[in-house]
Amino acid sequence: MTGPRLPAMLKDAGLTTLVAAALGIFIVGFRTVDVGSRTGLSFDYEFVDLAVALVVIFVGRLGLSLASIGLRWPAMALGVVMAAIGASPLKLPSGFLHWFVVLGGVLLVIRAAWPWANQAFATAAASPGGRTLDRFAAKWIGVMMLAFALLMPFLPFADQKTMDLGVLILTYVMLGWGLNIVVGLAGLLDLGYVAFYAVGAYAYALLSTQHGLGFWAVLPLAGMLAATFGVLLGFPVLRLRGDYLAIVTLGFGEIIRLVILNWVDFTNGPAGIGSIPGPTLFGAVFAETAPAGKQTVAEMLGIPFSGNQRLIFLYYIILVLALITNLFTQRMRRLPVGRAWEALREDETACKALGINPTNTKLTAFAIGAMFAGFAGSFFAAKQRFISPESFTFIESAIILAIVVLGGMGSQIGVVLAAILLIGLPEWFRDLGNYRMLAFGLAMVLIMVFRPRGLIAHREPSIRLHPVASGGSG
Repeated sequence: MTGPRLPAMLKDAGLTTLVAAALGIFIVGFRTVDVGSRTGLSFDYEFVDLAVALVVIFVGRLGLSLASIGLRWPAMALGVVMAAIGASPLKLPSGFLHWFVVLGGVLLVIRAAWPWANQAFATAAASPGGRTLDRFAAKWIGVMMLAFALLMPFLPFADQKTMDLGVLILTYVMLGWGLNIVVGLAGLLDLGYVAFYAVGAYAYALLSTQHGLGFWAVLPLAGMLAATFGVLLGFPVLRLRGDYLAIVTLGFGEIIRLVILNWVDFTNGPAGIGSIPGPTLFGAVFAETAPAGKQTVAEMLGIPFSGNQRLIFLYYIILVLALITNLFTQRMRRLPVGRAWEALREDETACKALGINPTNTKLTAFAIGAMFAGFAGSFFAAKQRFISPESFTFIESAIILAIVVLGGMGSQIGVVLAAILLIGLPEWFRDLGNYRMLAFGLAMVLIMVFRPRGLIAHREPSIRLHPVASGGSG
């Protein structure tokens, strides 16, 4: 059986290697080096690194092909050989390549053994102990994650970099939960979600710098303004589905960005808006010295000033906002409007036949999802204290959508895990230098290979009309 297929598998591995070479020659094969002010930049060639990576790709692709036709032991043997070469004293151009070869071998072994492991997991899950563990995990994983989030600022590793990363991840968690209403629950593909994020950010920036309003006064206004824009987007797309809906929402996001970029008299155009005041605690500011007529938080609480106080306060603000988003979403899913969203997602025609108004259902999904994006945008402006149109490009919408899809459509816990991976991994891999995005892309490929329906693919109905084991007629 292997003989006739072997040439085809070798050809497939060779073509995969050629594609990787075409993409990687400019990313890995060349590196610009600053050689001085007079000479400028010069090329540093790293073709040996590229060659090692291509060999790993060829062997890995061949191993995947073998595993796909049931030849798991040969695929595992290739993986073991790769891992052994990477772990051996053999001198490679960089330490990362050693890890790359080892990781490629280990992943090939995992892929070859995955059907056996999957069968074992399914058998264990069907057992009484497995069902008990599943119920325990469903009940307590979220609680443990919440406890960790509440205590993180006081843990030993919570330095300024970690706290900054935590605030950034929680911001995207909130945005992911907001978009999850539109995409995951209502099934409406929105590629312009960043527009509502921008509306909230500019609402706070303009109202605070030009009219003197504080963060807590503008926060609900920013949400309501973003929800209004969500309704404005919802009306033109009521009859659109699928790709056509995605194109229109993408255009809406670009329209908002271009308006912000070109309406210089109102938004200050590409120069952005700076000196945005941050949130206060009962009127006290987070600073070493307070402006005239105000006091600092350290003076109000009678504690020494620390630069981390503002960051910890911002962390808990975005944590509370994210939890409100989650609790609101969970509550809405059990109300008639939430069940209407899920019915619309499954089949719009059947939804109409059941007497559900698709117009109101779509508009509420767009408005509520946009409202939470407006809240997050207002927080983003208060944290950064400077915003510009470059902060609200299409790539932001793509990242938020990727968080929802990779986490599992409609899954709240999945959004959290995907945000940690998509936002945290590039930061954690920053020390890898040129290979940072390569490692990030590899992580994304692994998710798509091993969890094609998302990290949390299983989606329970919000409400069951009958017990799961209902027996006969229902």
